Amino acid sequence: MNIDFADRTLAHLQSVINTKLQRAEGFHFTWADDPAGGSGRNTIWIHPGIPLSFTFTSSKQALLNQRWLEALIRTANTVTGLEVVPEPPRPPATAHA
Repeated sequence: MNIDFADRTLAHLQSVINTKLQRAEGFHFTWADDPAGGSGRNTIWIHPGIPLSFTFTSSKQALLNQRWLEALIRTANTVTGLEVVPEPPRPPATAHA
């Protein structure tokens, strides 16, 4: 099964999924279908024994947003499982004197 996500989203999902699998935790992953192809949703079971691969369209690594990772991991730790939530804004950079 192939699932398409933008590289930035995929980088964040990969980080969260890797964290869960390193802890040997299985979980559900749910995403909405592209509105152009319908309005449904899909759910799959992810477990450490199931092989996964992540394919990115760009060779550049995305800079990860810690707040988004935290929001995604919160969803992954619920009974409904990991869901893609909107990326929260990054906190403003602090100036150093």
